[in-house]
Amino acid sequence: MSNLIQLPILYPLIILILLLIKGIEIVRPTERALIERLGNYNRFANPGFNWIIPFIDKMYKVNVTEQMVDAEAQEIITNDNLNATVDAQVYFRVISDEESVKHSQYNVNRYQWQIVNLARTTLRNIIGTLTLRSANSERGKINSELHKTLMEETKTWGIEVIRTELKQIDPPHDVQETMNKVVKAENEKIAAIDFATARETMADGEKRAKIKEAEGARQAAILKAEGEALAIKMVNEAAEEYFVGNAQVLRKLEAVEKAMGENTKFVVPAGSDLVNVISEMAGIVPLKR
Repeated sequence: MSNLIQLPILYPLIILILLLIKGIEIVRPTERALIERLGNYNRFANPGFNWIIPFIDKMYKVNVTEQMVDAEAQEIITNDNLNATVDAQVYFRVISDEESVKHSQYNVNRYQWQIVNLARTTLRNIIGTLTLRSANSERGKINSELHKTLMEETKTWGIEVIRTELKQIDPPHDVQETMNKVVKAENEKIAAIDFATARETMADGEKRAKIKEAEGARQAAILKAEGEALAIKMVNEAAEEYFVGNAQVLRKLEAVEKAMGENTKFVVPAGSDLVNVISEMAGIVPLKR
């Protein structure tokens, strides 16, 4: 009988314990949460332990880490009437303060889907004003304009667009083949110019080497000529010093030297000045009669 009386007392206690357990909510560090009570915003929940009233309160968790959405490939007509396949990625995050988290839930419906469509529309507007060549060469400019537009359009969503990146801008297959041929021709042209420049540099080096060699030969000839001139000058100075006023005797002596070299016999008068000159050169003094 006492057990029957205790059961009604335990039921409310069990129900209370179950409600307490059901109301426990854990918010991770990568999340923030909004708690609504009976359909109205009640409070903001930070990471950690939180408790809500079951069946009355409802918690909506929001990821505040960096996320990426793909704008999906689409065909865009460029300014030169070519169809280009364009794809891009958008990196964003929900700002973690209370107001921003509220804006991401109450100011926009499914912000990931909205960002994708906004990025696709913006890409069509940007690339539609560019030629295919300029679109490929100005990817940085396209990324910058896309990022700027998304930042302006999402500023009331509590979202920060971190960066945007073009994945591809692909022309039609036949146009791509033509562009590849043009690039190949340009590369071959550059290679030919580089080869010609190298050959010109080599020829210029050989020319300078030959000029240096000729200058060396010229300098050697000049030095040789200067040496010969100096020798002649020294002979002249010696002649001036030892044979002043005796030019005829010098001439005779040169003739004698030449004749001796050829083993020619000749008679020299005993009282001739030439005998005295030869004797002095030989270190012999002629005997007086």
